[in-house]
Amino acid sequence: MPAEATGVGNGPYGGTGLGNGPYGDSYDGGLRKVARVVLLDPQDRILLLHGHEPDDPSDDWWFTPGGGVEGDESRAQAALRELAEETGITEVELGPVLWHRMCSFPFAGRRWDQDEWYYLARTTQTATRAMGLTELERRSVAGARWWTCRELAQAHETVYPTRLAELLRTLLDEGPPAGPVTLDSEIV
Repeated sequence: MPAEATGVGNGPYGGTGLGNGPYGDSYDGGLRKVARVVLLDPQDRILLLHGHEPDDPSDDWWFTPGGGVEGDESRAQAALRELAEETGITEVELGPVLWHRMCSFPFAGRRWDQDEWYYLARTTQTATRAMGLTELERRSVAGARWWTCRELAQAHETVYPTRLAELLRTLLDEGPPAGPVTLDSEIV
């Protein structure tokens, strides 16, 4: 997936359920509003999705669940909907927005420009089952995994956002920031 591009759910990182785009998504260019979820379990592990280019599984990366805002839903509503669609996890306590990031990346033959908000969430439900992936997501999401902060810091795989291990360590050590932290923009 394009660097930091975002998550799963509709395309590179997050879907929008059933839409009218060429891949069952509703993104047709422009700045896409995205809600992502930093989901932690009782052991403070983070859930990441494993994505790849639809026609090239070797071009892969890990990213947080989430996707595009649909219709008049709020970003918080989009975060919970996307989490349920991509992981089947519905028993969550949605917390504050931790981070904000602008990114642009190529994926599935298109350029995606996104304005992403990352929500903190906690759950005791650790079994995952993708229930509502779009056609593009079915072709580009290979699964999910819970990661410890240490595993993330030692990973050789591509992870988005790129500083996720450092961001997670700060979150676990200091708690959520007083207000959303703006991350560096990423253009891939």
